[in-house]
Amino acid sequence: MGGGIVPGSLVLLGGEPGIGKSTLVLEAAANLKKPVLYVSAEESAPQIKMRADRLEIDQSFLHFFTSQDISEIIDTALKIKPALLVIDSIQTIGQSNMGSVNQVRLTTTALLNFAKSTNIPVFIIGHITKEGAVAGPKTLEHLVDTVLYLEGDPYHYFRLLKVNKNRFGPTQEVGVFTLEKTGFKEVKDPSGVFLTEDKEKEPGSIVGAVLVGSRIFLTEIQALTNPTFYPYPQRKVKGIDLKRAELLIAVLSQRANIKLAHLDIYLNVIGGLFVKESAVDLPVSLAIAGAIKNKKSLPGLAVFGEVGLDGRLRSVNFTKERIKTAIKLGFKKIILAQGKERIKSSQAEIIPVKNLSEAIDKSFL
Repeated sequence: MGGGIVPGSLVLLGGEPGIGKSTLVLEAAANLKKPVLYVSAEESAPQIKMRADRLEIDQSFLHFFTSQDISEIIDTALKIKPALLVIDSIQTIGQSNMGSVNQVRLTTTALLNFAKSTNIPVFIIGHITKEGAVAGPKTLEHLVDTVLYLEGDPYHYFRLLKVNKNRFGPTQEVGVFTLEKTGFKEVKDPSGVFLTEDKEKEPGSIVGAVLVGSRIFLTEIQALTNPTFYPYPQRKVKGIDLKRAELLIAVLSQRANIKLAHLDIYLNVIGGLFVKESAVDLPVSLAIAGAIKNKKSLPGLAVFGEVGLDGRLRSVNFTKERIKTAIKLGFKKIILAQGKERIKSSQAEIIPVKNLSEAIDKSFL
């Protein structure tokens, strides 16, 4: 969040039900070591205390309060004067039409006025339903100062905390946590947590060195191709922008002479990451090429680079840092765009290439 909680700020934490939002905020509130008013309209105060006991957190600074009346909540906060006010959740606060877009907006506006007038920061938790209902956080992003999203598979223990908006600091940052019985645990060095344990990759699998926020991750990009049964071939992607994937498919067809018009193509970035930067171009392109050629990538290979419409590769930022991270995680061959400066390493083979066709020739067994 850029160095801590800004006084008078309004912070929204969104995510699907059951992902761990309440647990994360409860732990953060306890670690503040200052008076915190935790308001819940979903659970009674004893129920919240039971969760805090299970998490084994210090409750000496926590004040639990149950109410659905925003006026009562604000009056209580003015009396206690906490260092932080937590609302869990914004959809359950209101006298009538709880959860409706208008009620959520009115309640959030009241909390915004409270935060600015008292200089007390406010955290509000909002649900995004599994059906993607718009009555939740999506309608509130323009009102609040900071928007955080907690994402992950509820049946796995990794959680990603992403900053989508921040008036007081950097955006697109990501924190990686594990959710255990005693709560959230930060992954101190998450660069390799999204790699599969199997060192030998199947056809259609490539490891890319990508930048998410200010962190470099080595993550596996997977591609699958299949003859289409539809009038128009299907393009299904997870973890990258669909339009960017379609652009790379066109470049592969025209510049690398890999015909894809008759195939359905499925792409997936392992681990739940969403990669926006252009360095993902090369691993995505090579994953598709490996899938259609049914060839495995070279053992210990990591790649990164931007692919132009002409099929040529372009260098990306933080090249040396990406190489250093890849070497630390045991990768011995690194394919990247040929730049003005020739990079050498005694710990790995650095393979600079000029274009996509050359990268394909040097990437597979």
